[in-house]
Amino acid sequence: MRILKLTVLTMGCVLLAQDQMPTIKVDVDVVNILASVRDKRGALIPSLQKEDFTILEDGKAQPIKYFTKETDLPLTIGLLVDVSGSQRNLIDIERSAASQFFRDVLRKKDLAFLIMFGEETELLQDYTGSPRLLTDGLGQLQVSSGVSGIHPGPVPTMGGPRGTVLYDAIYLAANEKLKGEVGRKVIVVITDGVDQGSRLTRNQAIEAAQKSDAVIYSIDYSDPRAYGPFGMGGGGEGELRKMSDETGGRVYKVDRKHPLDEVFKELQDEMRSQYSIGFTPTNEVKDGGYRHLDVRLANKDLKAQARKGYYAIKPEAK
Repeated sequence: MRILKLTVLTMGCVLLAQDQMPTIKVDVDVVNILASVRDKRGALIPSLQKEDFTILEDGKAQPIKYFTKETDLPLTIGLLVDVSGSQRNLIDIERSAASQFFRDVLRKKDLAFLIMFGEETELLQDYTGSPRLLTDGLGQLQVSSGVSGIHPGPVPTMGGPRGTVLYDAIYLAANEKLKGEVGRKVIVVITDGVDQGSRLTRNQAIEAAQKSDAVIYSIDYSDPRAYGPFGMGGGGEGELRKMSDETGGRVYKVDRKHPLDEVFKELQDEMRSQYSIGFTPTNEVKDGGYRHLDVRLANKDLKAQARKGYYAIKPEAK
């Protein structure tokens, strides 16, 4: 299978080493929100109606134009797997659990793609609805770390090692793969949350996800054995939480009592319990500025999990 490579240039531009696939244009006048709702015990609530929601933009209520349950919309998943040296002992577990996840979650019209990232970022499997092809892609996961110098491969460095280009990988998935797609768009990233050497920042990764209407679900998975005799390493949960919270996702922590296959089952349940809400902003000015969003529920005992805002992007010049 041909391995496609994503390249981050030093000036911050992004290229995909393949012609862009045809995409469907999204109505720029509609803001899309993907929301999950939980009760006080943390249980998902999948049976609410349009009237149960209120959307505020910069504090002003917005009329809801579209409201659908998750079963009515196609799902596009980008799975990003950290293959830096610290994840060496986890790759086989990730491969098996992710393969089962794809078999369980993908339905007709759903698509997924697979990216691995270490000191470089590679697209192992482009858009497909085939769990078999995705499993084949997972079979290509391999450790990628410790490269330095000016000619290490598809992600150039300017001297000095690059270890885990987490933010670059998220930016690429959002901006190059998901931005032009419609329906529910999700980035699932398996990592210890530590970024070493990305050209782009965490906030740029968040902005790219918000502009593509993508939700980031972070799976915080680290191997204590990779950080020396005292197991001191990882520690990127705060960064993962920021990215997930801002885009409407959540962080899942993997440990002995909460194994990866169980996390994937919980994530699958969440994806099947989502609401897609669309509204046309009463503020019609598209100045590229950031607008704050607040999703409220009529039942005060329930809490919505949704993106914190969006960018009022200027229309493209014709």
